[in-house]
Amino acid sequence: MLTESEQCVLRAFRGYLMPPHKMLCFSGPDYEKHKHALEVMANKRLLTREKFKGAYSLTDAGFETMQLCS
Repeated sequence: MLTESEQCVLRAFRGYLMPPHKMLCFSGPDYEKHKHALEVMANKRLLTREKFKGAYSLTDAGFETMQLCS
């Protein structure tokens, strides 16, 4: 079960039509708003942390979860 904040993160990835393993950067207020959810999702292995601050990519599992999330 995903929290509302985690679902919001997945909607951001869906909004940009992000496939697995492609980086999306969260910055400014968006990053601050979703920072905790991004870290939790990375720990759940739904996202991969990238080198840049606020940059994450979907794992295969994260992509599947995004597809199931309405």
